[in-house]
Parts: sequence; structure tokens; C-alpha cells
Amino acid sequence: FSFGAVLQISAGFQQVKLGERGRRRRDFHDAGINTRQAMEHVKDSKSGTSGTPINLTANFFRILSRPQWFLYQYHVDFNPPMESRRLRSALLFQHEEVLGSARSFDGALLFLPLRLDSKETVLFSETRNGEKVKITVTLTNELPPTSPVCIQFYNIIFRRILRILNLQQIGRNYYDPHDPLNIPQHRLTIWPGYTTTILQYESAIMLCTDVSHRVLRSETVLDFMANLRQQWGPHRFPEICTKELVGLIVLTKYNNKTYRIDGIAWDHTPNNTFKRGDTDISYKNYYKTQYGLDITDGNQVLLISQVKRGPLGAPLPSPAMLIPELCYLTGLTEKMRSDFQIMKDLSQQTRLSPQEREGRLHRFVTNLQKNPEAQAELDKWGLSFDKHLLKMTGRILPQEMIFQGSTSYHYQLNSADWSKEMRGVPLISCPPLNNWFIFYTRRNSSETQSLLQTLGRVSGPLGISMQRPVMIQYEDNQEYLLRALRQNVGPQTQMVVVVLPSSSKDKYDSVKKYLCVSCPTPSQCVLSRSISRPQAIMTVATKIALQMACKMGGELWSVEIPLKQLMIVGIDCYHDITAGRRSIGALVASLNQGMTRWYSKCVLQDKGQEIMDGLKMALSGALKDYLKFNNCLPSRIIVYRDGVGDGQLHSVVNYEVSQIIDSIKSMGHDYLPRLSVVVVKKRLSCRFFAHMNGKVINPLPGTVVDSEVTRPEWYDFYIVNQTVRVGSVSPSHYNVVYDTSGLKPDHMQRLTYKLCHMYYNWQGIIRVPAPCQYAHKLAFLVGQSIHKEPNMYLDNLLFYL
Repeated sequence: FSFGAVLQISAGFQQVKLGERGRRRRDFHDAGINTRQAMEHVKDSKSGTSGTPINLTANFFRILSRPQWFLYQYHVDFNPPMESRRLRSALLFQHEEVLGSARSFDGALLFLPLRLDSKETVLFSETRNGEKVKITVTLTNELPPTSPVCIQFYNIIFRRILRILNLQQIGRNYYDPHDPLNIPQHRLTIWPGYTTTILQYESAIMLCTDVSHRVLRSETVLDFMANLRQQWGPHRFPEICTKELVGLIVLTKYNNKTYRIDGIAWDHTPNNTFKRGDTDISYKNYYKTQYGLDITDGNQVLLISQVKRGPLGAPLPSPAMLIPELCYLTGLTEKMRSDFQIMKDLSQQTRLSPQEREGRLHRFVTNLQKNPEAQAELDKWGLSFDKHLLKMTGRILPQEMIFQGSTSYHYQLNSADWSKEMRGVPLISCPPLNNWFIFYTRRNSSETQSLLQTLGRVSGPLGISMQRPVMIQYEDNQEYLLRALRQNVGPQTQMVVVVLPSSSKDKYDSVKKYLCVSCPTPSQCVLSRSISRPQAIMTVATKIALQMACKMGGELWSVEIPLKQLMIVGIDCYHDITAGRRSIGALVASLNQGMTRWYSKCVLQDKGQEIMDGLKMALSGALKDYLKFNNCLPSRIIVYRDGVGDGQLHSVVNYEVSQIIDSIKSMGHDYLPRLSVVVVKKRLSCRFFAHMNGKVINPLPGTVVDSEVTRPEWYDFYIVNQTVRVGSVSPSHYNVVYDTSGLKPDHMQRLTYKLCHMYYNWQGIIRVPAPCQYAHKLAFLVGQSIHKEPNMYLDNLLFYL
């Protein structure tokens, strides 16, 4: 398409109001934001050229439509007006001989693949009561295949196809309840399914589909509540039950719908009644007559699920009242996630190799094409799907050289990891560790001595000068530990190591809160079980030594960054549900040429407040610190913004960018650095597959895709950054929403990939640029553990790793 056509598509998306239930999905809001038009240097091409070409397939299928295909939009008027949408549909569809069998009607707008004989068509219908109704059908629009309304319409048609294939919608995705995978030893069931989106991509309108899995638990909410009552007793049961259940997603198998639990109606049981039409009916009788279900426990309390949206223009419906006995828990608890065996058994079922994933996708499209009813529905609309996954070309970027002290080395590309190569090589720099403490319990005395000896062995070759610490034994109790910290840690303390006998969150949180807020000191918590295996102690001690080094301001390694006077900024946020749903925004900015020193700031904000409101001051603080470090301000700033959900791109483009510019202006009106703002997205349905020697494999780290499956209205690209041992690798998506840097796409892609090598908590390539991961870690620590802004004395240290 021409760039002008793309602009029309983009502008049109802002007007779309179509939805299967009168609503729009949030990701369609993002599609209406055309940022590429303002960037002269990528108007004609946003593709790079550096690297080695590689043939790929992607999980996309082209949509094919008849030549000269149009979708016709009509407005439908009823006289007298009819309140019920169901009744309006029934009256309209009495005229199949005029309208045809292919139609979509949302109560006001009618879509047909054919043009009626006249612009205004008058039809007459009759209700069951014999009331005559005049229906006026007026043509309002002829829509070509690329129109935004058509694209959203394709998604509606496709959702019909998925229902024809007997797939059940849960959330946004569709799952097959007839082919469950059972893990009986953990009382878990997995429903296999698919994510699906049809959008306008660079080369065509395509369906992007990926394999998805939904984990269901075999226990009902009633079972879960009974266990809680038994565990905590009747007095604490209401408090614990509310804490555990509110926010969980449950599945009701009688209608295969999911609900979020928003509250518990302690004064309601299944014997309570509600209005159904003009009569009162008890919940117990309702489920018996409507679904043939017998409720066995008449004394169970009911669950409340607020209905977020009703029909357009109508007041919000009353909340749904759910019966715990009929609700099944979905997803995993934190306890389950930390259970190695559960996660291993789950991953064996859900982590598909590239070959298996590609095979599953082929099978899905084959089933669709073999299903007569599904094909008939597509044929009615003159649509079909390509049988094959999209073939395309990517590029593998050149491998980076790692610089460490006076040494440089390449890493194994297949593993994207240099933990072996860096052993025994001095770090770039590390302050000598002269004044530090290790706190331990009597029970962990021998493991702590073993850790200390091993730290002494590994620190020398890494160039870390480490004096013997002061050893403090504490009673295994939170109060005793805090008292020991208060009595010993002072302004001269460089590092505190705390050996914890168990993974008690309360104890960890209290240590971090005290040492990050009240008494600002870098700290390292170590679980005793992680240092209890002699065969692993060298590896663990090396990682602990590296963490301690960078928490004190040490520089571990670097890659070549050719751009001078450059500041890189990473922004992420975390939603702290324990502190009244506050948002935590974190900003991390580079302070030196090698991207080895960082300024970190966190702000806590109330729900509904824009995250950049607080981070404006943080960016000004970063610029002031950069000025102190370098005696000049950066001439280029590149901001990587992570944590942007579907539908939030508009806020970043129209609000956050201007806030960033205002913050830069606060340094002086004559200060005009070049600025780029890049939105980073990790949660993607997009997958790429490489084909080698007849096998389907994951693409190598550094694989870039910047055509075919990118979006025409955006300056965007994908990078496969890391490797995975099991399953299929996920790329990350980068959308440059503002750019006055003039950097070529090649340079932006190379720089982004380089920054994925600079995260000091992992000796390898990570999935996003290092400052994004640093910002994530900082926001997570504040949101999970300290719930306050960290002390400003820690701003120039990576204390949160």
C-alpha cells in the first residue's frame, strides 16, 4: 500500500466503534496510532541491511479475499423502536431472501458482503404479538478490504469460526475443552488453545495465531475455602479467605466463562433469591432449572464478580453472584510456581519445541479448512486463509565482543552466555570491600563459613579486593535480625550479607526495607539451601561475588558503544496491589560512555495518575547526575519504555513523550538533545522459526525482523535476543514512537541488541535492553518488599539486583 493509504487506515481506526458485543478490543486502539509519518528518515524504508540473511517462517497466515471484494455497512432503523437487541435481530433476519445468509448485525449496524438494490430498503416484519414493525435499512458505507472496520470485522468472523470448531472463549483466547491434558498428581488440567489476531501488517492483512494453554485446577473454590477454614480456624478464616480469593480468576464449567472474584457476600447463600423477570427465584432453583445442577451445600457464601461493562449506553448491570461449589480455580498459586516438580511437569506439556509448535499451527489451519461449516461461513463472506505459514527473510546481527578489564572475548552464540569465559578474568573495576558484615543463624554456621571461604577463592581472580567481614550470629526471628542490623550497620558499612534459613518473605522484606530506606546500605540476601550443596558452591559464590561488586558500584563488563555523549534510559512500572493499588514507576539511566554506571529512581503514585508525572523529576535528576559525571549533558537520549499494555500506546505517544521533552527543557531552553522513545513489548503472540537440515529450530540470538510482519504505520522491528533450552524462543518487539536522532534503522537495531548484553545479573544476553530490566527489578523490589521510595543515597548503585 502507498503511505497515503496507510494514513487512511490509521485515521480510520480512530473512528472504529464495531465490536461483537458493541465493544472494541484494546489492541485495536493501538492500531490507530500512526507515528511513522512524522519521521522523515524512515518514511520510505525502515529496514536495516547489516548482518547475515536467514530464511524464516512466522506464525502468520495471509487472508485472501475475492477480487473487488467490498463490505457494505448499513444503518438499521425500527419503527416503532424495539428495545431488545435479540428481538431486533429476529425481526431483521426474517428477510433472508433480501439480505442473504451472510450478515453481521450488532443491533444498529448491519454488515453485508453485497450491495442492496437501492440505497434505502424498507422491510416490514411482525412480532409474535402481531405488532407490525417497519425496518429501514440505509447504506452508509462501502468498505474496501484494508479499511479498519473490515479488519475488525474479519476478527469477528474468525471468532465465529473458532466457535464452529467447538473452541471455548476464556478471556481473549479460545481453548479446546474436549482435548484436555491431565496432570492428576497435581490436580491440574490443561486446555490447549490458540491466540488469534487479524491485523494489517506490512505486506498483507494476516492472521497471527499461536498456541496457548490454560491451566485449570481440579479443586473448586468451595474445596479451597474448606482447606483455608481448616488451616486457619473460624476466627481468621474471613480475613484470610478474602485475601486469598479476591483477584483470582475462576471458571464456571456450566457456561465455560471466566470471572474475576471482586468480593465475598458473607450474608448470602444459595437459598437467597434474586429477580428474574417479574418473579423471585433462589440461586439454588435457578441453577437447577437453567443448567440442571444440584447445589449440595446450602450454607456456602456467594462470590461477587463486578460486571465491568454492559451494553453501550446502558447502565452497568448488577454484579454476578457465583456459587463457590460451581467455580473452578484457574492459574497457579505462588506456592505452585515455586514447586520445581509442578513446573517441570507443566512445562513438559506446554513448552513446545519449534517443530511441535509449527506442526500444531499447521494442524489448526488444516482442521479449519476441512470443517465444512467453517468453510461455508468463510465462503459466504468471500474470504479464505492461506494454507502455509508465512515465509520471510530475517537477518542475524554480528556477534558482540565482550570487554572485561584488559581482556576481550567472544561467547558461544548458541548459548548466548559467557559465564565460563569470564571466570578468572578481572572485572573492569570494583571498589575494595573493607567494611562489611555477614549475618547468619547458628543453624547455618557451617554453610556460612563455606560461603566465606569460597568468596575468598573466587574474588581474587575477578579483581575484587575483599577483607574478612565481621560475622554476626542472630536468633532465627525477624525482631532479633532487625535488632542485630540496627546495632551493627553504620554509615561506613559498604555491604551487608544476610544468610536466611528459609524463604520467609516477611524476613526478606524487613531486611530490604531497613537497608534500602532507613539505613541505606547495599545488601545481599542468601538462602541457606542455595549454599548447602558443596558441588554447586563455587558457581553460587561467583554469582554472589559479582552481585556484591555491582551493588557497590563495580563495573563488570561492557560492549562497544560507538555513539558519544549518549544517555540510555529504561522505564518500567509495577502495580502494588497491597498498597491500595498504587503504581510504582522506575527510571534507570546510564551515566557513562560504557553504559556500566547507572542512576536509578523510583516513584510511588496513586491509581489513575500518569506514571510520567513522577518520573519527570527522576529524569531531571538523571540528567543532573550525568552532568556531574561527564561535565556535559548528553547530546542524544534514547528512552526504552517497557510495561506498556494493549491500548496504552496512545498515552505514551500523546502524553509521556511531551512530559519527557518538558523534563529535558528544564535543564535550559538552549539544551536540545536528539531524542528517541522506544516502546518495548515482551508479551507477544509472534514467533519465528528457522529451517536447517530439514529441522525446524529456534532462530539464533541477534535475529532481526523488520519487514513483512511489522506494522505499516509504525517504525518497528523484532529481535530474538536470547536462547532457550526448552521450547520456542519469543522475540521482543520494539516500536520507535518518537525519533529526532536521525539514526539509521541498522544503528537503532544494533544499539538495542548491544544493550541486551549489559545486564549484570546474568552473564549472557537477556530479552530486553539492560536499563528496562534494571527498572523492572527496582519497581518489583519496591512494590513487593519495601513499599516506599528508596533512600536517595542509593541512587547511583544497582542495589536492587
